[in-house]
Amino acid sequence: MKVLPFKIPKPKNEALVYQIDREQVFYDQLHQHGEIQISYVEKGSGTLIVGDGINEYKAGDILVIGSFVPHVFRSDTRIKEASLMHTLFFNRDSFGKDFFKLTDLSSTQNFFKKSVYGMKVLSNKMKITALFQLLSNQNKVEQISTLLLIINQIAKSKTTPLSSFVYQKSFTDDEGKRMSDVFDYAMEHYHKPIVLDEIAETANMSKNAFCRYFKKRTNKTFFQFLIEIRIENSCKLILNHPELSISLISEQCGFNNIANFNRKFKELKAITPTQFRKQFKA
Repeated sequence: MKVLPFKIPKPKNEALVYQIDREQVFYDQLHQHGEIQISYVEKGSGTLIVGDGINEYKAGDILVIGSFVPHVFRSDTRIKEASLMHTLFFNRDSFGKDFFKLTDLSSTQNFFKKSVYGMKVLSNKMKITALFQLLSNQNKVEQISTLLLIINQIAKSKTTPLSSFVYQKSFTDDEGKRMSDVFDYAMEHYHKPIVLDEIAETANMSKNAFCRYFKKRTNKTFFQFLIEIRIENSCKLILNHPELSISLISEQCGFNNIANFNRKFKELKAITPTQFRKQFKA
């Protein structure tokens, strides 16, 4: 299976694909596709990389990933229960080139504008979840109607972007494989010291060439990306393991001293690790 680009399997002349993924882990290769993706995660949790953004996903989340936005789901393999996700795939011109340009559908423009960088829905989730739960028993006409209702609800909802930068050119297969290998290596070894020599070797590039290559495609250095992975994983430990001290969590997530961990955590989350733990306890 090609890493990038990724083809959504669908019968000829079908404008909308409704897909249920019931797997131990979701498809975990960096990929992009022309279709806009709206997903409801019923079961499962893990890390989601979209464009330059590193995010946690969990059961109950509703996620939107725009057309040709590189992304990868990395399921938490420590959870034995199978992951379950409902997804709608469609193109902006699936129902006609000018369909969503109709005055009657002007309220959907906010949805498409925000989908460019991906988004996580923060409000109206119960209403959207209820709509997703109808899809499996609907025919195609009913599913299209439900899609429009979901888009309408998301357009009215509070959301947060999943990325701030998206590389505008489509990746070649070789580029996709290289970036996927780099992401996989970082996510498997974030808790250990990683030096530029080894990550450049993983990408099969010289150090200088790799630094330029990664920065151009993610708008950040590799080590900025690595710090974000470490902080996201520290958040999971802080929330799920109250018995662990902040100092021990910082060590388990690859930081060599607590002061550096506290500083980087506050830069990314706007609060300290201790405040983060107290906030969620409350």
